[in-house]
Amino acid sequence: MLAMQYNFPLPADYDMAIIRDRISRFGHLLDNCPQLLIKAYLYAQKGEHSGENLYAPFYLWNSSVGMSDFLTGDGFRGVSQAFGWPQVSHWLPWLTYFDRQRLAEATCATRQTLPIAPYSDLAALRRQQQDNPATLDNNAVASIVAFDPAAWQLVRLHLWRELPLTQEPGTQCYRVGHLSVPFDHTAPRVDSQT
Repeated sequence: MLAMQYNFPLPADYDMAIIRDRISRFGHLLDNCPQLLIKAYLYAQKGEHSGENLYAPFYLWNSSVGMSDFLTGDGFRGVSQAFGWPQVSHWLPWLTYFDRQRLAEATCATRQTLPIAPYSDLAALRRQQQDNPATLDNNAVASIVAFDPAAWQLVRLHLWRELPLTQEPGTQCYRVGHLSVPFDHTAPRVDSQT
């Protein structure tokens, strides 16, 4: 499994209706994408729990093949031609939890990126993340915790029914424009600790 996100910062006066329209026109195109577990079409509007306007889709892939096929295909070509050539961040998941029955309730998301100190006890850190309290929160419909061993960072993405009232420092808040959840629609829930 791989988590992936690219981020397009947009001008402060950018008309975010353009992003919402793009999501409504193209969001359904990945609803049947092989190897895709979740694509959250995320965007942030300056002043609404965000310091800037952003378009920042987040993906959870079942395999590196699916991620590679997407990045070399027409979908990524289209978004990069529209918004520029992004840096594609990707992480190795330590925890993925989502309830397929409740994913449609997600209206917002948060992403927190934290540094991992040199010589950290990675096994202990992984166990700590797997006990992430957001998976127990009735407001959370998905939690993905992953790490980047190149930049030594930990990433926590949560999809929420409603944005929590308090946020930890360094948390980016988003709205969810659309969710694609094509892989194994018959499973009521995926709960893995990889």
